[in-house]
Amino acid sequence: MNMTYSKTGEALTEGFEGCRLTAYQDVAGVWTIGYGTTGPDVVEGLVITQDEAVVRLEKGIAWAESAVNRLVTVALTQPEFDALVDFVYNLGVGAFEGSTLLSLLNSGDFHGAADQFERWDHAGGVVVAGLLRRRVAEETEFNQGITP
Repeated sequence: MNMTYSKTGEALTEGFEGCRLTAYQDVAGVWTIGYGTTGPDVVEGLVITQDEAVVRLEKGIAWAESAVNRLVTVALTQPEFDALVDFVYNLGVGAFEGSTLLSLLNSGDFHGAADQFERWDHAGGVVVAGLLRRRVAEETEFNQGITP
């Protein structure tokens, strides 16, 4: 059964991404716009409207939802799903697909998977405080869904 991102999840993503209508380089030097979206069309000088930012956010969330639904082979609670969608939205499918987090999760080790979030706090080889805060928030959200 395919799950959908909740309002709680959306608030997590929007809160950490913020919204910037003029393209900027993120901490890793990647051109970014709106709610943290990237792509070949995001270049220096690009300016978008708030509506365009929302459309890009919705597309990015749909892409992340699809990836989590496709790659996770165990049943998830809503908080677990939301944490994973935010993680994939921020880091990309490739990072998630090859991660120890996903391996542990799919083997049924939910606590071990949760412990992996904070390992993803680097950009450009450097620990980034904002990424660590985000990973802690994702881990907290994920842990709310783990049943004893």
